[in-house]
Amino acid sequence: MDEKVSQLIELALMEDIGPGDVTSQYFVPEEREGQAFLVARSEGVVSGTEIGAEVFHRVDPKCKVRVLRSDGLKVAPGVQILEVSGKARSLLTAERVAINFVQRLSGVATRTALFVEAVKGTGVTIMDTRKTTPGWRLLEKEAVVAGGGCNHRMGLYDRAMVKDNHLLVKGAVEDLRNSIHSMKKELPNVAVELEADTLDQVKGFLGIAEVDYVLLDNMDNNTMRKAVAMRGERRRPILEASGGVSLETVRGIAETGVDCISVGELTHSAGALDLALEFVPFSEGE
Repeated sequence: MDEKVSQLIELALMEDIGPGDVTSQYFVPEEREGQAFLVARSEGVVSGTEIGAEVFHRVDPKCKVRVLRSDGLKVAPGVQILEVSGKARSLLTAERVAINFVQRLSGVATRTALFVEAVKGTGVTIMDTRKTTPGWRLLEKEAVVAGGGCNHRMGLYDRAMVKDNHLLVKGAVEDLRNSIHSMKKELPNVAVELEADTLDQVKGFLGIAEVDYVLLDNMDNNTMRKAVAMRGERRRPILEASGGVSLETVRGIAETGVDCISVGELTHSAGALDLALEFVPFSEGE
């Protein structure tokens, strides 16, 4: 497991358990065994099962966890996602943190799946952005993939994305070509993306051979169609649409002919999938 994710799990457990789970300690017999199922209460797409399982194992390595619905699968209300068994105290202590991870990540996957379905048949790829919960980026981006989307850059290190602010800081747009060439010489595997607000910028950027992506920022659909036409039959650079994207608008944007659409909403506004941990009733005499 990724070290940062491991640390995130530890932090989540520390903030919830603190010096100890007083309810389980005083109200649940130490020797009592339990069995429970993580169950969906609403329709959606599952993500985060590995993290949920790990939470139970961190609380008690003797807990047994079985994944019944793996990441990326759709679930309906009542469908069981995880089966857990072990000391009842351990299961109850891990319950909330495990649910928190799985419900949040499943919410991201579910929201992504809605956007993917909305553009079905257009050939357009739905991508995420860096608008993620601090510390959760890797998990949320994995959830986007579980929902059928693709990842944009992971951070500032794996794609150069030149926006208006960068051009203003540099102060000379004409130096752009030289800057790209210098970066590509030293970092040949790092993609370059340029943000365009106007068709004039698109025209200029299309003339730079080393540009990998052109971001069509907050353009209306008619303007994006013109940008696609300007590129012609070439498949490079890749044209990405961004800004003003919602479930209501995404289909129209996709039909302009762009290659991909980045949607911040996938991560910054996704709700949680409604989940619950349902325990099997204890037998008489336990």
